[in-house]
Amino acid sequence: MSTHRQLTFDEIATSDEVPLHEVTFVVVDLETTGGDREGDAITEIGAVKVRGGEVIGEFGTLVDPERDIPPAVVSITGITEAMVHDAPRLDSVLPAFLEFCRGAVLVAHNAPFDIGFLRAGCARLELSWPKPQVLDTVRLARRVLTRDETPNHKLGTLARVLGARTEPVHRALDDARATVDVLHALLERVGPLGVRTLEDLLGHLPDVSPQQRRKRGLADQLPNVAGVYLFRGPNDEVLYVGTASDLRRRVRQYFTAGERRARIKEMVAIAERVDHVECSHPLEAEVRELRLLSAHQPRYNRRSKFPQRAWWVVLTDEAFPRLSVVRTPRADALGPFGSRHAAVTAMEAMQSASQVRRCTERISAKRPSGRPCALHELGHCGAPCAGLQSTADYEPEVIAIRDVIRGHRADLLTRLEAELQRLSEAQRFEDAAAHRDRLAGLVRSLDRGQRLAALAAVPELVAARPDGGGGWHLAVIRHGRLASAGKARRGVRPMPVVDVLQASAETVVPGAGPLRGAPADEARVIYRWLTTGGTRLVRTTAPWDEPANAAATWRSWLDKATNGKTPYPATD
Repeated sequence: MSTHRQLTFDEIATSDEVPLHEVTFVVVDLETTGGDREGDAITEIGAVKVRGGEVIGEFGTLVDPERDIPPAVVSITGITEAMVHDAPRLDSVLPAFLEFCRGAVLVAHNAPFDIGFLRAGCARLELSWPKPQVLDTVRLARRVLTRDETPNHKLGTLARVLGARTEPVHRALDDARATVDVLHALLERVGPLGVRTLEDLLGHLPDVSPQQRRKRGLADQLPNVAGVYLFRGPNDEVLYVGTASDLRRRVRQYFTAGERRARIKEMVAIAERVDHVECSHPLEAEVRELRLLSAHQPRYNRRSKFPQRAWWVVLTDEAFPRLSVVRTPRADALGPFGSRHAAVTAMEAMQSASQVRRCTERISAKRPSGRPCALHELGHCGAPCAGLQSTADYEPEVIAIRDVIRGHRADLLTRLEAELQRLSEAQRFEDAAAHRDRLAGLVRSLDRGQRLAALAAVPELVAARPDGGGGWHLAVIRHGRLASAGKARRGVRPMPVVDVLQASAETVVPGAGPLRGAPADEARVIYRWLTTGGTRLVRTTAPWDEPANAAATWRSWLDKATNGKTPYPATD
C-alpha cells in the first residue's frame, strides 16, 4: 500500500519538479491607457487562476487610471472615462491582485507588456514585486506551432486556430479567459514531447543557452525557504545578490528561458556556485540583501550598491546660512535624494519661496563688505552681504526653511502654492505647470524624509505581521535599522519569542542626520513593511509619530497635482 503526502499550496504552485497538472497558473491580462509603462496607467485587470485544467478562481476589476484615456484607446477597448470614474485606484487593486496570484506562475500573452506594467505599478506604490515565475504564451506558441498552422501569434488568431471557447475582445477578463484556453491547448501539444513539469516546459522554450542548462545543478542544494542568494565567480567573488521567498525556486529561474536579461545570462555563464543565507521572513531577506549589496558591490547588480552616495539639502553653519547640496547629512537635512539633480531641484524650489541668499561667499555678521546683486534688485534677497540685512532680520527666512523640513510649519509650501495660483490666474500655464511640478517634487521629498526620520527617531520598536498561516513574522527595529528578526509559527506563543529577539538584537548606536545613521534604502524597506500587510506594533520605547504640520497633510494636493487633476494650470 503506497502513501502520498499532501502537498502544501506553495509546493503545488511553484515547485519546478511538480507535474504540470498540479501547478497553479494565474493567467492575467491588462487594459491600459497606452503602451508606456511609466507614463500610461492600467484601466482594467483580469485574471483567471487554473490548476489541472480547471478554473479555481477569477479576478476582474476596472481601475481608475487617474488620467485621461485617449480616444484611440477607447475605440479599441470600449473603456471610457465615465466607466472608470468611480472604479478603485491601483493602490487598492494591486495589493489584492498580488495576494490573488501569490505563489502561482504568472501567464500572459506578450508577458513583457503586462508584467512590465504590474512591476512599474509596484515600484510607484512602493510595493515589493514578488518575482514570480512568468510564462509567455506568445513565446510558447512560437515554439509549438508551425507557420503552416497559424499566420501570426496574436491572441485573436491563436484563439481561433486552437478553438478557444472565449473570443478575445480587448477586455481584460475575457482576454484572460481566452488565454487560458490557448495555454491549455499548447500544453496538450507539448505533453507528447516529454514535457511533464514546469522545469521541462521552461527548458523546452527557446533562448536557453547551453551555459544555463549546464548550470541548473547549482540550485539543487538550496532550500525552499526565504532568504538571500549570492552567485559567486571562479575567484569566489560575489557576482550577483538577490532575495527570494523561495530560494530554490527563484535560483532555478536563472537557468530557464524565463531569464532574458543579457547581463544576467553572462553572469550565469561565469558563476561557479551559489551561496545562500536563510532568513526568518521576507523583511529580513530584503534587509540582508541591501547590506550584502553594500558590502560586496557585485558588478552584475544595478541598484542599492552604494547607499552612502545619497544627496542631502542642508543649511550651512554660518552667520547667514544658505542652502547647500551635500553628501553627509546633518540635523535638519532634507533628503535623501538618489541624484544630485533631484536635490538641486528641491533646493531651488525652497529658494524660490524664501529670501535665503544663494551666493556661496562667507559673509561676516560684523563687517559685511559685499555689493547687492541682481537678486536683491528683484526682491529675492535682502543683501546681507552689503549690510542691508542683520542676522536678526535674516533669521525668519532660516526658521521658515527649518520648520518646513521638520514638519513644524508649512508656510514655505503655502507661499509656493500662492505663486502657483498667481501664475495660473495670469494664464501663464506653462510656467504654472513647471512651478506645480517643482512644488509636487518638494512635497514628495519632504513627506518621504519626514516619514523616515520619524521612524529613525524611535530607539526601539517591535512589530508583528501575520505570516498567512496562523503565525507571525517578528522584527525588532532600532533607529530605522533591523536589529533582529524571527517568527512564531502557528501554535507558538509569540511573546516569549519577542523577548528572546529583543534580548539578542543588534546594538544600534544612532548616528548623525535625520535617519540617525540608518541607510535610506533599509529605512524605506522597513517603513513599507511596517505600514502594509496588517503589521501591528507590539512594543515601542517611544511614540512613533509624525509632526502635525508635516508634508503628509499635503498628500491630497500631491495626488491631484501628480495625476493632472489640480485646477491650477487649466487650459479652458
